[in-house]
Amino acid sequence: MQNAAVPELAHTHARPVHWLATATAMAAVVALAGFLQPDAAKASQTPREHGEPLTTVAAPDPGAVVLPLQCGAAGSVVEKKSSGDLDGDGVPETVAVAHCQAGGGTPPSGVYVLTRGAVEGAPPRLVATLVDPREKQTVADLTVRDGAVTATLLGYSSNDVPRYEPDVRQQVKWRWQSGKFIRSTQPAPLGV
Repeated sequence: MQNAAVPELAHTHARPVHWLATATAMAAVVALAGFLQPDAAKASQTPREHGEPLTTVAAPDPGAVVLPLQCGAAGSVVEKKSSGDLDGDGVPETVAVAHCQAGGGTPPSGVYVLTRGAVEGAPPRLVATLVDPREKQTVADLTVRDGAVTATLLGYSSNDVPRYEPDVRQQVKWRWQSGKFIRSTQPAPLGV
């Protein structure tokens, strides 16, 4: 039996120029892959459970909306804000505590709920007033957690109490139910 002679092929012997050409081709493929990215997922998302972090939609900015405060030339200031998904739709709302700027004393607070604009690029919308400044209360703290807004409200037992020395303290909570915010009062120690 004779062995068939196979001619020696040029590409079967690797030379430095072959390695350089292969390395260059691989680098080009890797660079091209870095520029070509798949489209963002378009699958519908289910609403998140209350308290889960939101990462895709920014919470409304209270500085981008005119709050219903009657401050005249003094202007208003947003003192506190907290954000979270209050209605279970997966989009965060912002709760803002604002009051008129004052040179002294304790101006009453308003607590407002803001949601995103009705269309892309529109300013935030005011959807609820949880505490009206006419109630003459100030907000000591505010949190949004697990789909609820909690706050400590400081107020006055009578008109004889100096406005700089509130003597009533309430722990309150609001939760979105049946298309509106329901307020509940939590037990708190008497006095401030």
